[in-house]
Amino acid sequence: MVSTASFVIPLLALWIWWPISSLTGTSRLARLLAVLITTVLGIFPALLLYAVQTDALPYSLIAQLQVPGGWILATLLMLAVFVMLRDLLWLLAALTGRQGLAQLIHIPAITVGALVVAAGLSAIGVFNALQPPRVIEQPLLVRHLPPALEGLRVAVLADIHASPVNDARYVKTIVDRTMGAAPDLIVLPGDMVDGDVASGRAHVAPLARLSARYGVWAAPGNHEYYSGYNSWMAEFRSLGLNLLENRMQVINIRGSKLALSGIGDPVYGRTSPNNANPDVPEGIPPDVDAVANQARKAGAQFHILLAHQPKFARLNATKGVNLQISGHTHGGLIAGLDQWVVAPVNNGFVRGEYEIGNMKLFVSSGSGLWAGFAVRLGVLPRIEVLTLTAEK
Repeated sequence: MVSTASFVIPLLALWIWWPISSLTGTSRLARLLAVLITTVLGIFPALLLYAVQTDALPYSLIAQLQVPGGWILATLLMLAVFVMLRDLLWLLAALTGRQGLAQLIHIPAITVGALVVAAGLSAIGVFNALQPPRVIEQPLLVRHLPPALEGLRVAVLADIHASPVNDARYVKTIVDRTMGAAPDLIVLPGDMVDGDVASGRAHVAPLARLSARYGVWAAPGNHEYYSGYNSWMAEFRSLGLNLLENRMQVINIRGSKLALSGIGDPVYGRTSPNNANPDVPEGIPPDVDAVANQARKAGAQFHILLAHQPKFARLNATKGVNLQISGHTHGGLIAGLDQWVVAPVNNGFVRGEYEIGNMKLFVSSGSGLWAGFAVRLGVLPRIEVLTLTAEK
């Protein structure tokens, strides 16, 4: 990550500042200083991620520094979009012989103004990301829903990322608002925490107060594997969360058998400095076949799968799953870039509902956010309460 940033960020900095014209007295030294400052600031978030991966600094300190680091990354991302548009216009002006316009496009005031706007928008995005989620109630039409499950209300708490940033007060607000909605069933499809147990235990503790008629169920996400999988699973059990690790549980609802299952995450095999042995991977690989077979053998009439990452939904749909609930994407983070950047790396899935054969996929916008990129613009955090309704 650091080596990649060390290559990409200087090139981006050069692209942003070096074309600035000297018509207004912008010297080479001024442009060089702008390039150097942009490079240093741009590499800073990568250095923090390296510190997390190597346990070089206490996570309680790193998490707080990651928030301004995410602001820097978002600013550079928006500025990169501006630079592409700027230089496209410059090229068109140069090709059509409008030299005066071409020179005007590269005056310092335009790029500096774009920097100010990008920094301001990113600051708004950081503010949005740090606000606790609101409850959003919505119907979810699904096929082959047994009559006994009609109207079942499922609260989805995805991507809480409890940490020194999304702290105990933040998590308590999530719990209070979820309990106020009185769902029948509560599911947590992964990325419940960040950092080691010692720095995060107090912040995740409010989850112990979650309760629902048909239980509180959780499946692992990729950040559990990054943060010391075995120790966090033990902590979740002590909080009373029902863990679904390649496991299916039958829930009897008014005489109908609902299969609720959860699978491991595809990042299985990654090591973490928080593992019992930092050189040995912990956790489990995803095994949808196992839970699908368990559901069939149990004679379940409907199967809900908790799979943190949505990207393999098309495969899961062939296994007899009726509804997959996922997170991971945080809803795409920034409206506009969600479809250009986040959706393609998740096989087209970013947030909301998708029909995949006979299976419905629901991708949560997330109830929290990773401190490393705590930015939301047009995609606010949510506690989604889904009311299952049979598709006619």
